[in-house]
Amino acid sequence: MASKLSCTDILGPPGSGKGTVCQRSAQNFGLQHLYSGHSLQENIKANTEVGDMAKQYREKGLLVPDHVITHLMLSKLENRHSQHWLLDGFPRTLGQAEALDKICDLDLAIILNIPSETLKDRLGRRWIHPSSRREYNLDFSPPHVHGIDDIAGEPSVQQEDDKPEAAAARLRQYRDMAKPVTELCKSRGACYQCSGTETNNM
Repeated sequence: MASKLSCTDILGPPGSGKGTVCQRSAQNFGLQHLYSGHSLQENIKANTEVGDMAKQYREKGLLVPDHVITHLMLSKLENRHSQHWLLDGFPRTLGQAEALDKICDLDLAIILNIPSETLKDRLGRRWIHPSSRREYNLDFSPPHVHGIDDIAGEPSVQQEDDKPEAAAARLRQYRDMAKPVTELCKSRGACYQCSGTETNNM
């Protein structure tokens, strides 16, 4: 029987800075980084079956359901063995955590605790270049020209699920669904929690 993969999970609500933590950790420690949001966006752009399903939920400001995101993420992990992975945005629910546990040993979960008002403000100020997924924040990392990607010179957009009402709904959903996952990680002793409101964009 093939040995399990190993992973570190970066857990936190939308806008908490998971992507930044993962990118810096991957660069500093030479780890592979698998980002659920980017994987979903690739499928949405390619008009795959998974992408079409995910798009319908995201346009309504809803989190993508377990069976969709689990199928997507596990199919990527199952084809990549003998590596330690940083997982960003997965698992978000107990069902996803139980599915991941079948193929992957969790070494550590880093949980980012950020107040809801801070998160809603960050999401509301976030703009994204669709094809590259480069992110801008109008407060601490604005583009040189508002609405234009610095590198490609193409339009950046505010995603529908980052707008105030959709963002608030996503955050409520996330907190309800993620609590059992964080409790599971704490019970295993493989958990480190970070709290704060400041943004370090260095």
